[in-house]
Amino acid sequence: MDFSLTDELVDIGDAVRQLCGKFPGEYWRALEPDRYPEEFIGALTEHGWLAALIPEEYGGAGLPLAAACVILEEIAAAGCNPGACHAQMYIMGTLLRHGSEEQRGHWLPRIASGELRLQAFGVTEPDAGSDTPAIKTRARRVDTGWVVDGQKIWTSRALYSDLMLLLARTTPVEDVRKRTDGLSMFLVDMRDRGPELTIKPIKTLMNHATTEVFFDGLRLPEDALIGEEGDGFRHILTGMNAERILIASDCIGDGRFLIERGAAYASERVVFGRPIGANQSIQFPLARAHMALEAASLMRWKAASLYDQHEPCGPEANMAKYLASEASFAAANAAVDAHGGFGFAEEYDVERKFRETRLYSMAPISNNLVQAYVGQHVLGMPRSY
Repeated sequence: MDFSLTDELVDIGDAVRQLCGKFPGEYWRALEPDRYPEEFIGALTEHGWLAALIPEEYGGAGLPLAAACVILEEIAAAGCNPGACHAQMYIMGTLLRHGSEEQRGHWLPRIASGELRLQAFGVTEPDAGSDTPAIKTRARRVDTGWVVDGQKIWTSRALYSDLMLLLARTTPVEDVRKRTDGLSMFLVDMRDRGPELTIKPIKTLMNHATTEVFFDGLRLPEDALIGEEGDGFRHILTGMNAERILIASDCIGDGRFLIERGAAYASERVVFGRPIGANQSIQFPLARAHMALEAASLMRWKAASLYDQHEPCGPEANMAKYLASEASFAAANAAVDAHGGFGFAEEYDVERKFRETRLYSMAPISNNLVQAYVGQHVLGMPRSY
């Protein structure tokens, strides 16, 4: 059992870290409250990092999910915000594994080159939340393809994405055997759609560029359908498992940043004639958060290994996301406590990272729902919701 990173992954981490050094805390503070990091995304695209998971025949690097984990972890650990980066990676799983050869050949080279962005994932709805089969957005067959009506919410980066992966119901829920049947995936070209597609920003606690999206008779061609009609819920699980693993990597990077900042400040700050880091009330929370992050990282690597081998990884992906988000938030609290009043000062970047990492206790799946999943599907206990 080898826990070390390969030379290739180490080199990737070094290169990403060097690139992120060009975007220090001042850059990110200037973006708040709601400016998109265009320059940062442009640099990542130029260096090929956002095309890491796209196969080489389509213009990407053809790297495994483990490489994407390293990329996102290093982005977060450098103090940058990976929120605008991870979706383009995990959404690829659904298109790569379930799209036709024609679809992959048409879209992926243009995404890899940066000509098009695929960062929007339209699943959640105001009345459907985590209960995905309850979505009401409907796609109806017409002579020219499909017509979509409905609404999505918490569709992050829709304003800055050319394409959206959209989940819609194609068969009414009363006409299917299981509630998860009758849902289908579509790749939506969002450019110049006029009144058929309306995007409204949602202001949030952190700069996350999230939106709600309205579909009013949105016309899609026949070949917008990804995979088999009615199997969309199963198709998105590919993307969701990758999403959870990559979000865990975001959180691990956030936690590294916060613990490093907290430990450094606590070692330098002298009160009553001694560094405050000598006080166990400051030292122990940081130590506990570090240990929790290390454990979460191991689960993340297990999940990524299973994913890259095309093995079932639902439990591992969910547990990795849960453990990493809990550990990173513990690190955020410990770092704020270590900084005292300065933990709330923008210039230290701790409060910004505190807000960024807090999101992942709730998104892309609530940690309460992860516990319910593990209780039911791993431990075999009765359904709790």
